[in-house]
Amino acid sequence: MAFLQVNLMSEALVRTVQVNVVLPVDKLRFPGTPAREEKPYKTLYLLHGILGSSVDWVNGTRIQRYADENDLVVVMPSGDNAFYVDQPASHNLYGEFIGKELVELTRKMFPLSRKREDTFIGGLSMGGYGAMRNGLKYSDTFGYIVSLSGALLIDDMPQRTNESPMFMERRDYAESVFGNLDELLESDKNPKWLIKQLKKEGKSIPKIYMACGVDDMLLEENRSMHAFLQENGVDVTYEEGPGSHEWDFWDTYIKKAIYEWLPTEANGLGMNSGNIRE
Repeated sequence: MAFLQVNLMSEALVRTVQVNVVLPVDKLRFPGTPAREEKPYKTLYLLHGILGSSVDWVNGTRIQRYADENDLVVVMPSGDNAFYVDQPASHNLYGEFIGKELVELTRKMFPLSRKREDTFIGGLSMGGYGAMRNGLKYSDTFGYIVSLSGALLIDDMPQRTNESPMFMERRDYAESVFGNLDELLESDKNPKWLIKQLKKEGKSIPKIYMACGVDDMLLEENRSMHAFLQENGVDVTYEEGPGSHEWDFWDTYIKKAIYEWLPTEANGLGMNSGNIRE
């Protein structure tokens, strides 16, 4: 399993961006076991939460092992604290970068499948929202969406004030990220609006996996989104389990998503430094 740190120039963000990639191309086989068929890899674009970076998933979970066991390439970009949406005034087009440019660039760099059904997007908290929004916005690219403890806060955002001492709860921060909050609900930054548009246009909606801890502060928002998706006939799998807004929960449920829900190819570990016996 190769772990690569890539620094690439982004036209959408007008700067160099760090991206980490798990690439299971170098697995040693046990004697007598067949080689993997030579074909492009399925890919998961995996987004971090607020205050995080492109190394979060590697430091907080066993994502390298999960990718290795499932012949899955995992691409982990940095998204700052910007919720992975476009901010034209500052030319920080995070949505375009995640949903379009990053996919195009990594497909040029690595042996990745170009099929929609082999291309997945996921994330936690802010990244759970980013995966939901960009998976729907770029539904021609992504066939599957994984949202863990998603910060699906759009419904209440127009009512925000500047009274909170926490920057991420303040209206001025929300406006810096999402623009005019009075227009937010009827925009492509609202996953519910995007679902309605996809249905209106008769387009295929990605399959969605959601999970949230029963002690998570975002539980009600996730339950509300799940109910909305069900009411609109979206193919959604929703799970709740022990835990709050923390890495033990996310490690457990990204593993469940990869092994039990995403159409990955579980071929076993092969030989590596952590598994040298049959």
